[in-house]
Amino acid sequence: MKVIFVHGSGGYGGVWRYQTDHFPDSEAVNLPGHLQGQILSSVDEYADWLGEHIRGRGFRDVVLVGHSLGGAIALTYALKYPQDLQGIVIVGSGARLRVHHAYINTFEKAADGDPKKWHEMLEEMHRLAPEDYKRAVVERMKAIGPAVMLNDFLCCEKFDLMDRVEEIEVPALIICGEQDIMTPVKYAHYLASKIPDSRVTIIPEGTHFVFAEQPEAVNKAIESFIGKPSR
Repeated sequence: MKVIFVHGSGGYGGVWRYQTDHFPDSEAVNLPGHLQGQILSSVDEYADWLGEHIRGRGFRDVVLVGHSLGGAIALTYALKYPQDLQGIVIVGSGARLRVHHAYINTFEKAADGDPKKWHEMLEEMHRLAPEDYKRAVVERMKAIGPAVMLNDFLCCEKFDLMDRVEEIEVPALIICGEQDIMTPVKYAHYLASKIPDSRVTIIPEGTHFVFAEQPEAVNKAIESFIGKPSR
């Protein structure tokens, strides 16, 4: 088994530090353009890139763990390449990911040279994470840049598997923070109602970045799902 973590919009593999430290031989990928390589323009393209990454390294019985955009990628992967997977873990995501116009406007202004509100948004998004984690992640996301985050949110805006998610046949764990306002609990319950072999874990008081805020609870849920001891 190989556990692979996929980050969300404008992120990078290091956002999963509390998970990769916990699970032996796991990997957290950096999607193209985050910082290296060329960004891609759709969730499907990201899923295809991830398929090349996985098969190119000969990984088998993969468990994909994806957050937000990464969750959309994992759901898409489960439809396109189920033979590669042992299961998927969807964290703070959904079958459709609509983006509020205020986020888009903030990223556009930042990309045009006015990053103040974007920087404030990054700080607010990670406000409940440990201070050293927040500092490292926010600085790295600033380096990746608002144009990449804008691109990723536009990929989310185009993403819609509402009519296909029930076709997913691999086992799924859906994790959501109780106080997640970006991808609320109803998104998690919708996925669970449609994916035949699925279960839901709602983390009390967690927000959209619950895996950083409450890593022990998230790691325990993943551990139970994959049935593999951690370090």
